[in-house]
Order: sequence, then structure tokens, then C-alpha cells
Amino acid sequence: MIKLTYEQIAEKIKEKSGISQEELDQRVKEKMDHLSGLISKDGAAHIIANELGVNAFEEISGKIKLNKLLPGMRSVEVVGKIMALYDIREFTTQRGNGKVGSFFIADESGRSRITCWNSATDKMAGLKEGSIIKIKNGYAKENNGKVELHLNDNSEIEINPAGETVEVPDNMAVSDMQRKKIAELAESDFNVEILGTIVQVFDPRFFEVCPQCGKRARQREDKFHCDQHQEVQPEYSYVMNAIIDDGTETIRTVLFRQQAEKFIGKPREAMLQYREEKEKFEEVKTDLLGQMVKLGGRVNKNTMFDRLELMVNNVDTNPDPEAEIARLKTA
Repeated sequence: MIKLTYEQIAEKIKEKSGISQEELDQRVKEKMDHLSGLISKDGAAHIIANELGVNAFEEISGKIKLNKLLPGMRSVEVVGKIMALYDIREFTTQRGNGKVGSFFIADESGRSRITCWNSATDKMAGLKEGSIIKIKNGYAKENNGKVELHLNDNSEIEINPAGETVEVPDNMAVSDMQRKKIAELAESDFNVEILGTIVQVFDPRFFEVCPQCGKRARQREDKFHCDQHQEVQPEYSYVMNAIIDDGTETIRTVLFRQQAEKFIGKPREAMLQYREEKEKFEEVKTDLLGQMVKLGGRVNKNTMFDRLELMVNNVDTNPDPEAEIARLKTA
């Protein structure tokens, strides 16, 4: 079911009926008083919309702008520019194993997180920041007050579709990450950003993955197997850790593949060389120490070591000094 907030219903009513916000608020109050508190503010607004002949749920066909996404929408088509691209990760639940990947897109109206589940993560192959994409058959969901577009097996992604252009305003932020001091971080934080100095870097760890689906490949005797694709000739992925200090506390950060590449400023080919020539990474670690970085992601509790860690999904190794100064002035 599509869900509308009171503000969204109010905008529809004012646009279609011409009444003012003050008159609408008064009508809503009277309706709620009349029904003795048995109806919510949103429900009262829906009743008033019907009384005024306003259809709050207009039929939507074809592609829509990102600011028009509503929770519950299905078979959604949008076009946007990729602003940030995050790694695909595996997870395990009581129902089995799965994969999830995400990225942010924007158009002239707004931005939205796109979340791909399981085999839909295969559709992320070839995506790059700055590319224009068309998405078909997505479904919109609300997550912590934000509307996201989710993709499944039936969804489609077309890269740089013919005839499609997207103009993104210069002041459009990549995402809605909340800036926090490291000492303020909590286990429940899922979309936070920190600014700090690199004080320690650890060697990357390499592990085998299936070249087709990217899932972990496990060794059985002298061969590697993927749960989905059986026997495979594995490729290598990697993860690295770094300690960040912002003056209030330090935190261990975890960076997988693409985020690790951004963090050290090296392509995949260079990263793979460090698997065979570990001594060459010492120079990289030395160069990174003392650099200021801005990292975003979710906070995870490492129960083995009883500590909080930041699982990084966004890396900025060149934070804008003027923007940071402006932020300090308004804090």
C-alpha cells in the first residue's frame, strides 16, 4: 500500500482545491475533534481530500522524478546519475545466505538510495559513479524516514540509456549521512559520517571469491567451490582496516574492495600485487599516516573484541576545507 505523509497529502489538497494551509489545518482539527480522537491526522486529511474531490493517489505512469517516490509504489521507473557506489556484501539469516549492494542516484528533483538484493546485485556490474542509469520495475520502501528504491530479480538497470540526460544541482549532497564525533557513535548508527586523521593502517587481507557471483569460494581438498556455481577458478577480493582519530576517540574502520581502493588511491591491479609483494604495501601505509579523511558507513559491534567498528561504504580522501570550516561555524 502506498503511504503518504500528512505534508504530502496537504500539498495535494492545496494544489487541487486551492484552499490555504491554515484552512486545511483547521478542517483537519475539526474532523479529528468530531471523531473524538478515533482517527489520525493523516486519516483526517484523507477524508477531507475525498470530501473536496481530490485524489491523493494519482495514477502514475512512465518514469517519475525521485522526489515523487512514495513507500509502497511498485513497478517504478526512474532515471538518475550515480552519485556514490558501494560494495556488495554477503549476509546470513535464518532463511539462508544472501547478498546486498547499494548506490545513490540523483536527478534534478532529489536523490535516493537504490538497494539491490541477491541476484539483483549482478545488475550492478559495470556501474560507475557519474553514469546515467534507467531503472525499471523497482519497488519503493521507507527506511528510517527515507524512501528507497529496491530491486529484485524482475528489476532492470540500463546504463547510459539513449536519449536520457540528468542535470544534478551542484549543491546536491551524495547522501543523508549524519556527521558524528567518534565518541558519539553507537551500535545502532547505520548511516553516519566521521572526519578524522589516519593514525594506523593494517595490511590488506585477501580471500577467494566466485568470479561469477562474487560470493566467497571455499576450498575443498585442492579445488574451490561456490554454493551457487559449484567448482570455480576463484578470483581474489580483499578487506583492509585502518584506525581513525578525531580528537574525541579512535575507531577501527573496515574497508572492502572498492572502498579500500579509494582509501589508498590505487586500482584493483595494484591491490592484487600486494598479495604477492606484501613489502610494497609498507610505503603505502607510511604515505597514508597523518592524512585527514571523511568516511561514511554503519557502526558494527565486534563481539569478539568487544569494540565498535565502522563498516565503510563511502570514502572521501580530499574533504573540502571550506565546507568543513562552514560546518564548524554552524555547529
